[in-house]
This record gives sequence, structure tokens and C-alpha cells, in this order.
Amino acid sequence: MKRIDTIDFTRGLVMIIMALDHVRDLTHTTALSEDPTNLDTTTAALFLTRWITHLCAPTFVFLSGASAFISLQNNTNISEARKFLVTRGLWLIVLEFTVITLGLWADIHFRMMVFQVIAAIGLGFIILSLLLKISPKTLGIIGLLIVFGHNLVQGVNFNDDVTLRVIWSFFFRLDVFPVTSNFTFAVLYPFLPWFGIMLTGYAAGKIFMQEESRRRKTLFLTGLGLLVFFVVLRFTNFYGDPSPWKVQKTPLFTLLSFINISKYPPSLLYASLTLGISFLVMAMADGVKNKFVSIISVYGKVPLFYYLLHWYLVHSLMFALMFYQGFTWKDLPFGPFQFGRPVNGSGVELPYVYMIWVFVVIVLYPLCKWYSGYKSAHREKQWLRYI
Repeated sequence: MKRIDTIDFTRGLVMIIMALDHVRDLTHTTALSEDPTNLDTTTAALFLTRWITHLCAPTFVFLSGASAFISLQNNTNISEARKFLVTRGLWLIVLEFTVITLGLWADIHFRMMVFQVIAAIGLGFIILSLLLKISPKTLGIIGLLIVFGHNLVQGVNFNDDVTLRVIWSFFFRLDVFPVTSNFTFAVLYPFLPWFGIMLTGYAAGKIFMQEESRRRKTLFLTGLGLLVFFVVLRFTNFYGDPSPWKVQKTPLFTLLSFINISKYPPSLLYASLTLGISFLVMAMADGVKNKFVSIISVYGKVPLFYYLLHWYLVHSLMFALMFYQGFTWKDLPFGPFQFGRPVNGSGVELPYVYMIWVFVVIVLYPLCKWYSGYKSAHREKQWLRYI
């Protein structure tokens, strides 16, 4: 399969940005005590540091769908394609609840498990494998119906029935379930809204098969259309996000309120804004050949490898910071929603968060470049397709 350079670049860019959010989560002074998007307590710099990372998950999920479509173009055997998607999906789910969980919480007792983006993509691949005989156009329409319509049921809850509450959260809304005093399970990425984004990506895979100039125009017009749609619908405060925007204390904060959209689950306006920006990035990068694009694309060629490594590197740096700040192992709390970092007296201010982030990205570059080259040189090793 011929690689699509603009996909590698855009995926690499959002993977780099993603690391900023995780560095902030683990090292910023107020990350454990305050919401960076709370306009009553945040600063513009902190808000935008969190907001820019909204681009990551929807772009990655969308491109996972598009990449699935592209990879299947060279495989007309439905049973083989289905087997690959199921195997890859199961592998991603296993990784989410083992390697990734340990890297995220650094808790060898696994007292916290979270259904997050990797598991959502994995389950999406499994469900997609059952739908391969349906035309991409039809799947795209189904995806759009999900993306446009799931906000209609966001106010529905089943708090009085635990079974229905679990099922509902799995499909539609964020929820946390303290199973025992020592184990908590949380659904942060309700499956159906994210699957809708994956299906639209799958249907949009045809765009990336177009001739370059036509593809660039399609990407640009689609991105522009999504952003216009976002501005018009957001301005009405009528539909598309559970949190309406409001006039704030300054024009800047009013703008921040306008773009302060909901990720958990991804609202219609969230998907429109983030994917609109990503489409424009893809359009601008399409066909561009320079050193910057080449460097960023390295991360996009091995996104799962990068994702796995970055959690362990960021967490190791967090522990080093804690020890530097005078904490000992006995001071580090582990358990549900605890990263092994004390809430009070730990962490660094935002400029240092950015310094740590840049360090993480630079350190991982040679590893990603090596692994990308290794994969290219050993295409006969099928297991490399899964990492």
C-alpha cells in the first residue's frame, strides 16, 4: 500500500500535540486540582494549552477509519480483511488495559482502568469488520447520523438502574464506576460517538485516493465548510454542544467561551471544529516536501509505537521531578485517578511544562525514525503491522 504523506504528517502533528496534554496532566502545578478550561479560574495560556490538544483524538480516530479504507483497497478478500481488523482491534483493546494502563497510572496493582481512545478504536475496528460488505457511502451516512444526532440523547441518564447506567455510559456518556474499594472502572470515550467519527473517516478514505490537486481542493473545501458550519451553529447556542457559550469578562475570554466545546463525549460542534482544522492542515500539507514535513511524518508513520513509549517516558520524567522536589516513594499516591503524584506542592509552571514536552518529543524522534525504517525494511514480518 502506497503511503499517503499528508496522513502521516497530520497524524504525526497531532501525536506530538497530544504529548503536550499528557505532560501537562502529569507535571503542571494545578493539573490535579483545577480544570484548565474553567474560564472562572484558568488563564488564556493554560486554556489554549489544553484546547489545542482537542485536535488529537478526533483526528486520530478519523484517520484510523480512513487508513482502514485505504489498506483494504489492496485486499479484495473480505474474510482476510475482516480477520485483520478483528485481530488489530482485539490487540488494541488488550494494549489499552495492560501496557497503556500501566504507563498511564503507574500502578502495578491496576486499581484503575479506563476505556479510552485506543480501546474505542480497537472496538471500532471489530465492529467495522462486520460491516465491510456495506458500501463506504452508506457507512459514511450512518457515521454522520451518529455524529449529528447523538447530542439529542446526552441528557438521558439511568442513575437508578446500575445495569442500564453501565450500558448507556459505554455507548453515549462519560461515567465512573467504583467497582470495589480498590478498583474503579471509567468510560471516558463512550463508544458510539467516536465510532461515528471513525465511520466518516472510513467513507472519506476515497478522498485520499484522488489525484493530488483534486484531493487538496477537496480537503480544503471540506475543512472550510466544517468551520463555517461550526461558527454558524455555535453562534445560535441552539444545538450541538451541552455547554453554551457566554459573554465573559473580556473579549478574549468570550472567544475562549465560544470555542470551549465538549470532548466527553465528542459533541457535534467539537467534531466540526477539530476536524475542520485538521482538514485544513491536511490540505496545506498535501504535496509539500520539506524537512519539517519529513520530520513530523516520522511520528505519524509509527503512531502506536510513539503512543506507547511516550506514556512511560512522561511518567518517568514526572517521577524524576517529584524526587527533585523532595518527595519520596512513600509520598506518592497510587490508585484511581492518581498518577503517583501528590496533589499539593508538586509540579511546575506552564513554561517548564513546555520545556518537558519538547524534550519528550525530541527524545522519541530517533526511536520512531529507527522503528519506521525497521518496519519498512521488514515488511515480511506481519506482526509489525500491529505496532
